[in-house]
Amino acid sequence: MNKILILSLMTINLLANDIPVDLVKKHKFARSIDVNAKIIQLSNAKQSVMSLLDGHIEKYFVKAGDKVVKNQPIALIDSISLSDMTSRYLSLKKQFISLNKNFKATKTLYKKGLTSLQELNRQKAQIDDMLSKINTLKSQLKTLKIDPTNLKTPVSEYILYAHSDGIVSEILQPLHSVITQQTKIINIAKEQSFYLKSFVPLKYAPVIKKAKKALLHYIDKDIPTQIEQILPNVDEKTQRIVLLSSIQEKIDDLFVGAYVPATIYLTPNREYLGVKSSALSFFNNEWVVFVPKNSHEEQNDHSEHEKHDHDEHKHENEESDHDEHEEEIGYEPKVVKILESDGKFVAVEGLSEGEKYVSDKAYFVKSMLLKSSLGGHGH
Repeated sequence: MNKILILSLMTINLLANDIPVDLVKKHKFARSIDVNAKIIQLSNAKQSVMSLLDGHIEKYFVKAGDKVVKNQPIALIDSISLSDMTSRYLSLKKQFISLNKNFKATKTLYKKGLTSLQELNRQKAQIDDMLSKINTLKSQLKTLKIDPTNLKTPVSEYILYAHSDGIVSEILQPLHSVITQQTKIINIAKEQSFYLKSFVPLKYAPVIKKAKKALLHYIDKDIPTQIEQILPNVDEKTQRIVLLSSIQEKIDDLFVGAYVPATIYLTPNREYLGVKSSALSFFNNEWVVFVPKNSHEEQNDHSEHEKHDHDEHKHENEESDHDEHEEEIGYEPKVVKILESDGKFVAVEGLSEGEKYVSDKAYFVKSMLLKSSLGGHGH
């Protein structure tokens, strides 16, 4: 055995110590249904920012696709209605100052018996009515996020703000559009409001109510979703039962409207011997699980290799080195038949309960075996 091969074996032994091993155990598996699905966003997950007054759009502070936070400026609106409102507010404040001054003077005269109680009450009613009008305008201005206490002259512009965090999904009105009160300006979508709309064949109607979760297969990810609702009516186009499940994991590159495959899992009701999904590997055109080699067999194989005459059988010695290389790895593939899967565990035939198996890093064991099969040739 040359130095390179020895070094390779030492590296393999070192890394092999980090390979996790588990025991084959019984697990309850849910029946699964593979379906077509669509990524959607429910209408109540969208929020429309609306104009509060008639006017026209002077400026946008955001564009479609931007992330926004609550109270972030969205658009600048110019409104004649606001100009009239602020003019009335300032005028009423001046009138109130004058009325209040007269009321105080009348109150002094009343105490001296120089005016009637009726006149005092009349002026008090005027003040109360004036205050009511001022407070109404003040409330409207605060709704527009305009501070009345800082208002010195009439203004015509106000800013629309986002009411919650989210993403600008659509600009509904072009810049400089003339708008009326309650015109929808922008749609903001909540970031965590995506749903999976799964289409289930009618033949599964008797069991579909047992469904608890659906696994979304998106690009190179398996994303768990929680089933929220089974719609009462079938989809008209596909004539299939519709399940809605919430996507709770945050995914930056999720596209609304995309059609994707999904797997729906029913309540667990079958028990099988199972291994972790990470243990499966496709090796020599078959599904396998890697298991530690039997130590007794390894010892017998080692004894047979020692019987070779290295001086007379050089080629056999090279093959012995190759076999020793394989033995140093300490794992072998076992062909299995896949029965069920719940995303985390896989039910298999071909293994025994309590048998040890490589539960993760199967790709590394596979790589070691492939290198081992080539190690004794071409040197």
